[in-house]
Amino acid sequence: MDGKENKLKTARLWRDAALRSRKLRSNLRQLTLSTHNNQKITLPENINEIEALNLGNNSLQELPEGLGAALINLHILILRRNKFASIPLPVFELGHLTELDLSHNCLGNFSEEIGCLKNLKKLCISHNKLTALPSQIGTLQNLEELDISFNELCQFPRSFGQLKKLRTLDADHNKLAQFPQEILLLSDLEELDCSGNKIDCLPTGIMTLQSIKILWLSSTKISALPETFCDLKNLESLMLDNNALTALPQPFGKLQRLKMINISSNFFEAFPLVILELVGLEELYLSRNKLSFVPEEIGKLFMLANLWLDNNKITYLPDTIVELSKLEELVLQGNQIAILPDNFGKLSRVNIWKIKDNPLIQPPYEVCMKGIPYIAAYQKELAHSQPAVKPRLKLVLMGLKDAGKTKLRQCLVSKRQDIPAVPGNKGIDVTNWIADVERSLTFIVYDLSGDNNYDLIKPFFLSPGALYILVVNLKAYMSKHFYTYVGYFLHLLSAKVPHGVVCIVGTHMDLCSEMEIEEKCLDIHRQIALQEKRDIKFLEGLAHKVDRALGQDYDVRTSSPHALFYGVSDKNLRRKKAQLQYLLNNRLQILSPVFCVSCAKDLRNAQRLKEKLMSVAEHREIFPNLHRVLPKSWQMLEELHFKPQELWVSWWDSARLGLQAGLTEDRLQSALSYLHESGKLLYFEDSLTLKEYVFHNLSKLIDILNVFFQRDATMLLQKLLIHDDMDQLTAAQLHHYVEGFLLHGLLPSHVIKLLLKAHIKTQQDLHLILELLEKMGLCYCINKLKSKPLNGATVWYKFPWYVKNQTPHAEAWINGSSNMSGHLFAVEQLQIEYNFPFLFPPGLFARYSVQVNAHVVQRSDGKFQIFAYRGKVPVVVSYRPSQSGLQADTLSIASHASLPNIWTAWQAIIPLVEELNVLLQEWPGLYYTVHVLCSKCLKRGSPNPHTFPGELLSQPRPEGVTEIICPKNGSERVNVALVYPPTPTVVSPCLK
Repeated sequence: MDGKENKLKTARLWRDAALRSRKLRSNLRQLTLSTHNNQKITLPENINEIEALNLGNNSLQELPEGLGAALINLHILILRRNKFASIPLPVFELGHLTELDLSHNCLGNFSEEIGCLKNLKKLCISHNKLTALPSQIGTLQNLEELDISFNELCQFPRSFGQLKKLRTLDADHNKLAQFPQEILLLSDLEELDCSGNKIDCLPTGIMTLQSIKILWLSSTKISALPETFCDLKNLESLMLDNNALTALPQPFGKLQRLKMINISSNFFEAFPLVILELVGLEELYLSRNKLSFVPEEIGKLFMLANLWLDNNKITYLPDTIVELSKLEELVLQGNQIAILPDNFGKLSRVNIWKIKDNPLIQPPYEVCMKGIPYIAAYQKELAHSQPAVKPRLKLVLMGLKDAGKTKLRQCLVSKRQDIPAVPGNKGIDVTNWIADVERSLTFIVYDLSGDNNYDLIKPFFLSPGALYILVVNLKAYMSKHFYTYVGYFLHLLSAKVPHGVVCIVGTHMDLCSEMEIEEKCLDIHRQIALQEKRDIKFLEGLAHKVDRALGQDYDVRTSSPHALFYGVSDKNLRRKKAQLQYLLNNRLQILSPVFCVSCAKDLRNAQRLKEKLMSVAEHREIFPNLHRVLPKSWQMLEELHFKPQELWVSWWDSARLGLQAGLTEDRLQSALSYLHESGKLLYFEDSLTLKEYVFHNLSKLIDILNVFFQRDATMLLQKLLIHDDMDQLTAAQLHHYVEGFLLHGLLPSHVIKLLLKAHIKTQQDLHLILELLEKMGLCYCINKLKSKPLNGATVWYKFPWYVKNQTPHAEAWINGSSNMSGHLFAVEQLQIEYNFPFLFPPGLFARYSVQVNAHVVQRSDGKFQIFAYRGKVPVVVSYRPSQSGLQADTLSIASHASLPNIWTAWQAIIPLVEELNVLLQEWPGLYYTVHVLCSKCLKRGSPNPHTFPGELLSQPRPEGVTEIICPKNGSERVNVALVYPPTPTVVSPCLK
């Protein structure tokens, strides 16, 4: 028995040794050689058994001597990404070659000697400068795959039709003016890409390509397909996007094997009904056309997994769309859809869902944006209870200090005879105005203080679907200060609520002459038009540059750092173009002319203004959300939450209110989510602590916010000194705390409790308020304790908005060499810079300061800078306000490390970049750019360093590229590791 086991072990050992030997021999048959600094490559000895040789990415201009004689068994030769101007002669000696890759070189001609390589099965000569193919290419009778894309070919040689075994042909992005007739002779061709050529029509003989399965004809000039096209019975995938098609041929339904068709970016005004005959279709892309409807018969396409209908003019969806049970991607954004069909929740497999930029009322926009499960819950709830329409509109008054906002609010809300005299500038104020009792038309009026102290919190109250009144004091207005009075606020609204509705109201008309009123109103109107014209011209200029870059070969963009959008992929450029188009399509809706009122005793034009606001509010095209349909139970839940006077209710108390409204516990979440998204209450389902509570009393919350942002030492001291139970704190101590708060933004929790004594009752109230303020990005705890504080340790909170010292204490950073132009030459600096040419969002730096706190330690803050560490790696965040209208505001994130350890610097700053990107998502109409600064320029101390496009952060490092030339100094090369992160970010930081 033991002998048998030993024999078995011996056999296994011999088998393993044989496998290792075979694997070793296999590895020896593949060889990759590389060189540096353009040195010549020398072939090693005894390489006659090599079958695959990779000499790519070496900047070679000639091949090593003796290559043809030494490599008698070579089958695969890779010469991509070199600098060959013609095919090296030794290549033609390799008679056994089956694969040859010469892509990404400088080939200007193609030798007739290619015919020597009779055994070639795969040939790649893409991304060169070829203007013609040799006639001998037709002798490559074994050729199965040919890639000639991204060249300058105008036609094919006649012999091309002799490539009878050719299965795959990539001829995209050449200069073909017509479809090459020679292709029609390739009866075995299965895949063909002719995209990016200027082919205006297809020949009727296209039907001869009976084996074709994949056909790409994107971005040509095709305006119609011949009927014979429909005889391509094996066609499975068809790309016809970005052409000039208006219809598909009648027999199109014969293409029964078609699985995917992309006809986006054409000129279809009607849905091509012939597509409905393709019952096996799995992917349909009809984006960016002019469709106004989707037919009921769409339900026939029961195999559909992807349906893209975005950026059309569709007003409704057929009920049958919910029968597409296999749908996984449904993209509908940028249409005119107001109501979704019932039973929409049946589309439960949809994981890519885009619906923004539609006038949705049923379900409401806020529900739709949360996704299909929330739509399903809404529709289920609507079926359980009666629908309810309660017209309520948010009305926001904004403008400079002393513009007359508070007085105007009183004129709107109060009856003529009982207008109280209430001083303004006390913060944020909210009032309900029942404008029309019969129609139950109610405005929720937000009066936003013009005091800059409140700039941090004002953006929280700017939301889509509101009517904005920009109040201008006509008496004080001067033409040269237009931007301060009007232009800035329009940029603010455009960035926060693109396509928002703005009514400009001039106040204090009783203090102006008729001529003065007319002149100032005309000036405001004229300057608004000029500002809008400048902004549009700027954005259109950028869109034109993106179009120019997209029209170039990607290789052109990567060939020189001087190139526009250097290295940026087509995908990222298309995203950038879409973002620019969104900004151009969603301009503010400014109601003209300027409406003038007097809030003095005569209340001149006040009644007319009320009537105008009601008229605008009820305009269904302007405010479709006013007529949103809600389940009655959701409306009742909202009303029941308004009754308790406490600051918050627990989730369980909210559930009890839900039961009174007819909502069971499993249906409560969707209702609370809607009420949160629509600004009726606050419910943070993504927070471990806060999800157990519902903040229903928004008026009390606003009062608390007003306490922290009035920036008035006297008022703060008054609030502290009126309490008898000051816990042994003297007036001097309180004065010291207030002084520290207004200078450094620091407050201990027990002083915060005293400040909020009028608004909170329990320690739990205080704890939740501080959690909420952190969640909103208004403050952070600098010494959060994991357990109950020992020895009475004080918990401190920092409000970055109040930090006044210009420069933080940053000895650690400076000693580690923040002055990169001097010593420590081995240290490299990484710096990502965000530029804001129109507007830097108010309060962004302060909120960002709070968000980064979870990622850093040992931080030191200045008014516009943060020095800190990520682990042991230093980071600095800096904000530089614009010094003039010609400069942009900038925010930069930087770190440094030695070149071998530069990955640690990337690891330090990428999470901070991602946090900033999340905050910028709150500003969908904001235009900004992102750049990676040249480390060589930074090291030299250049005041104007070169910038690489920020889109590169989301792209992989280019294959075979180790250094990039800095255009500011052509002799300096930047290591690619200083421009591209080790792993691409998930989404480009430049895009929203």
